[in-house]
Amino acid sequence: MCKLENYKINKTELLENGYSILTNIYSETEANKILACIECIEKKGSYFSQTKGLFAIRQLINVIPNLKDLIFNQNLTEIVSNLFNSKSFLTKAIYFDKPSESNWFVAYHQDLTISVDKKVDVKNYINWTFKKGQFGVQPPIKILQSTITVRIHLDKTDKNNGALKIIPKSHLKGIYRTQSINWEKEKEHICEVEKGGVMLMKPLTLHASNRTTNQKQRRVIHLEFCNQELAKPLIWLERSELKSKNVSINS
Repeated sequence: MCKLENYKINKTELLENGYSILTNIYSETEANKILACIECIEKKGSYFSQTKGLFAIRQLINVIPNLKDLIFNQNLTEIVSNLFNSKSFLTKAIYFDKPSESNWFVAYHQDLTISVDKKVDVKNYINWTFKKGQFGVQPPIKILQSTITVRIHLDKTDKNNGALKIIPKSHLKGIYRTQSINWEKEKEHICEVEKGGVMLMKPLTLHASNRTTNQKQRRVIHLEFCNQELAKPLIWLERSELKSKNVSINS
């Protein structure tokens, strides 16, 4: 079981560097139960995407409701509760499976899009998209700055099977083009995570992923949490309230 003091340290790292890594959030048995729950469902419909290099499930909790209790064990519930100074909620859940033979990679980028229930002309909500039956939009920067990504690793992940590469402290620079990265000043960090571990990340942190070279699978659950409401009449598409009571930790 993680200690509250460790959560405080990880929160400080997250705010300062844009990321933090926690180990042993899920036991081997818990991680395998999550995988078994995902693997037993029929993988058909608009929520599923499959190519040679990637398999993904969008709106994961809506598609597989039984996962919620498996994912939100005591460790994760405490982590999320203590990351925010006010009540937070789940806004997005995606499952990624990078197969062992994958040659798929992602270039450096920031996560600038949120999922909403409909397209409405609202001030400061820009760059609308419509993919796989759902609307995406870039919200005001305050929403992105108030969002925390939690990546649950269901396999050991290192530089050889697609561990995220990040640019520490890049989230502090706001929104900008990746072409403006000054590689003489910036230092890349590879975020290796053990099975059952969790990576915390701010969505404005520049991150990327290499191709798989060691023939090992990389399966990750990507969750996003926020404590900000959207401008009316927009609604978070996947909003799900957390059962636990939030405990404030001053940053």
